[in-house]
Amino acid sequence: MRSIVRLGAVLGIVGSTFLLSPDPTLRWFASLPMGTQPAYALPENQILEKLRSIPVFTITDTQGAPLVATVPQADNKKASVAGVFISRNDAVAFVDNLKTRNPQLASTVQVTTVSLGEVYRMSQQAQGNQDDIQFAYVPVQKQVDLAKSVLQENGQSVNEFNGVPLFIAKGGPDQGYLTIQNGNEQVIPIFFNKEDLQNMLTQFKTQQPDLISSIKIDVVNLEGLLDALKRDNDQFLNRIVLIPPRETLEYLKQNQPRR
Repeated sequence: MRSIVRLGAVLGIVGSTFLLSPDPTLRWFASLPMGTQPAYALPENQILEKLRSIPVFTITDTQGAPLVATVPQADNKKASVAGVFISRNDAVAFVDNLKTRNPQLASTVQVTTVSLGEVYRMSQQAQGNQDDIQFAYVPVQKQVDLAKSVLQENGQSVNEFNGVPLFIAKGGPDQGYLTIQNGNEQVIPIFFNKEDLQNMLTQFKTQQPDLISSIKIDVVNLEGLLDALKRDNDQFLNRIVLIPPRETLEYLKQNQPRR
């Protein structure tokens, strides 16, 4: 797997001017229950460009081949599944646990940073071919618990949350989505970590204190969003920007190769 991650699109994006988007289309998309979102899509090259700057982590050998598990399927067949971790700490913990269960195998693998765009590209190529590797996203348990709490606060009865949670803010009289300035565009940030969204809302409070009381947090899942991006053709989703966990960005900044 190629471990190229482009961080320029997201570093420093938070901390700009905040507005509330009145567009009802996204409001409808994000407020629907998991698995019932309407169909929106972008051309595949635009989807890959959007996802290329999102770092995720997987377990690979020294040649970059992902570690896979054999998982039984409903049709009595088996699939090769590789885990894609949102948190590097979770990936490291997996390897540490592997050292206890299978030290010989653990000595041959490592945690590798990859682009979500690369994972998405490979997963699209593997569709319909059970012999190819499938990818399973591994969420951060704390964020899953926070997602369930948010949905319960929003009046939904939730016992489980499936997939990787993403957090988004809306508010104002029309409950439009919070946008931020990114160059010449107003983009809609969607966060992997609820705490990072809360930090942005703290900045928003200083800029528009009269609106902060109307702010509400919604939750969608990554898998549903990826599916929505590829279904039809609506350029509105091009305004969405995924914001990786701050700890991930800080780790990569500290470990970037020096030129």
